[in-house]
Amino acid sequence: MNEEHMSLTYTDRLILESYKNMLEGLSDYLGDGYEFVLHSLENYDHSVIKIINGFHTGRTEGAPITDLALSMLERINGKDGAGSISYYTKNKKGEPLKSATITISGERGRTIGLLCINFYLNTPFTDVVSTFCEQKAPLSTSQSGENFAENIDDLIESAVAEVRQEVYENYAVPANCKNKEILRILASRGIFKLKDSVAKTAKLLNISRNTVYMHIRNLKSASEK
Repeated sequence: MNEEHMSLTYTDRLILESYKNMLEGLSDYLGDGYEFVLHSLENYDHSVIKIINGFHTGRTEGAPITDLALSMLERINGKDGAGSISYYTKNKKGEPLKSATITISGERGRTIGLLCINFYLNTPFTDVVSTFCEQKAPLSTSQSGENFAENIDDLIESAVAEVRQEVYENYAVPANCKNKEILRILASRGIFKLKDSVAKTAKLLNISRNTVYMHIRNLKSASEK
């Protein structure tokens, strides 16, 4: 690839934009020891369109592509289309990094960008471990865990059982409002986006489908006000 610039389509740019949220999620999950860099190959002079934890290499958005990234791109393209490569390198201070360069494909299958991950190997082990220790409040005070079900029926059944137990143990919820609260929590978790979830939930709670639909409509109306 000898060109210093390439013309990206509207769809190509949308694809690259979609990776920005993924970088945010990876950073939130893996912690500050990782630098994430998103390169657009539309302009090598200012290829960095997103960077997180750039303090590891001293870069910011608008920085140029590196010679090593170009080299990795050439190696990847000549590696039977593998699409990624891992390697070790150093930052400006001579500190060790474990890195990966992953190609991003756009329209017509051409490479339009690079996703680069650099792990700072001098990151204290305590910092790495703390990333995997619960420090923040969970997403929902009513959700204790994630159901890794093998099929949709098991997922719905597990979700209903978990929420029902939680609601029935909550004495602040009146007896005549238990099912309504169960349905509210299930709706907040997106369970009713699953196929046949209304019918399955109604059967598990021993109520009619119309009752479930009524509560879902009421919840939607309340949220739109």
